[in-house]
Amino acid sequence: MRRALTGSLRARLLWFLLAAIVLAAGAQALVAYRTVLAEADDIFDYHMQQMALSLRAGLPPSAAVGGIGTGEQNFDFVVQVWTAEGVRIFESAEDAALPQLAVLGFADVHARGTTYRVFSMQTRGLVIQVAQDMAARRHMAGTLALRTIAPVALMAPLLMLVVWWVVSRSLAPVARVRKQVASRQADDLSPVSEENLPEEVRPLVQELNLLFDRVRHAFDAQKHFVADAAHELRSPLAALKLQVQGLQRAPDDASRDLAVSRLVAGIDRATRLVEQMLALARHEASMAAGAKPEPVDLSEVARLAVSDAVAAAQARGIDIGIAHADAAVVNGQSEALRMLLRNLLENAIKYTPIEGRVDIGITRQSDAAELTVDDSGPGLPPDERERVLDRFYRSGETQAPGSGLGLAIVKSIADLHGATVALDQSPSLGGLRVLVRFPAGRGV
Repeated sequence: MRRALTGSLRARLLWFLLAAIVLAAGAQALVAYRTVLAEADDIFDYHMQQMALSLRAGLPPSAAVGGIGTGEQNFDFVVQVWTAEGVRIFESAEDAALPQLAVLGFADVHARGTTYRVFSMQTRGLVIQVAQDMAARRHMAGTLALRTIAPVALMAPLLMLVVWWVVSRSLAPVARVRKQVASRQADDLSPVSEENLPEEVRPLVQELNLLFDRVRHAFDAQKHFVADAAHELRSPLAALKLQVQGLQRAPDDASRDLAVSRLVAGIDRATRLVEQMLALARHEASMAAGAKPEPVDLSEVARLAVSDAVAAAQARGIDIGIAHADAAVVNGQSEALRMLLRNLLENAIKYTPIEGRVDIGITRQSDAAELTVDDSGPGLPPDERERVLDRFYRSGETQAPGSGLGLAIVKSIADLHGATVALDQSPSLGGLRVLVRFPAGRGV
């Protein structure tokens, strides 16, 4: 039973409501009994007082009067009359065992194993006592209380059926949602119907639909990633095969060296493509897992990213560094932000001419933090600045080898951090400027 109460909302509601009905009926019976008993006390006290007053004028001052016979004794009401000298001149029942010294007014007296309510009054040298057994009052109060609670007791089963019906009808939408989810196939991520759901259940179903939507997007992204990867790997693998064949057919050492250099370059490009694809897949997996954000210093991220890219920049004689850095901290994932900036720097170094320049800027504003990467390269035409953020898209000016995934990874990481990515012409170096803006709502 304990497991049923803690595991089933329906059983818990039914038990609590039925227990409330039983307790309410018991409380009503108790209140009715106490009320009726108090009213009976008032009524019977009044009757006892009136009985004593009626006897006051009907008895002689000192005449002895015999009581009723033994067979006619009635201990519910007992009447005794005493003279001022303590002589009992009248009793309505033998062996009543009431005290001879009466307390004028009302008093409770224990006699014959029960409690009597006694009213005593003195008049014309006589003391009149009228007593009633309290058990009679309690019996009458119990009878009246039972009559009062009887309709409730008779209606309780019907009320319990009504409660059961109402609870079952109220929880029917929950059972319907459970059946919808239980009957689904593993790949069915369509939204659960929110029709006719109570306000307490609708938020749960809405969150469930949001979860389904996130999982569906993750599956779609995975399918697109696999399709794009299969398409993009086909070309470099085919090129490697041709280069190996060229190496096999090389007639002399010079041709063989040229074929080897082309093969190494092709392997480097394929390796870079696979690394970029794995980085994108790993990042999307972390997004799907819901990694918890933490405070990240953008200046520290910039220093780490520059250390990662400085070797490639020095190989081409490119001046790379942090031109301006305000103190800015955002909530996010430090490794993901380092990957974002590293991809921006690698992209800038790749397209910047030899002995060019790449600058990093970090600006703290009242409502945002901005991260910029400027280069002295040729830049991008305005109509391609949005398209280069797509996967595997490369600019029509193939100035340098690449996979078309670098800026796509940047866009994915920026979306994870609630940031925006904008491409424009660099006002300081004349090439391309990439601006990543972190709004204040993300914990800047």
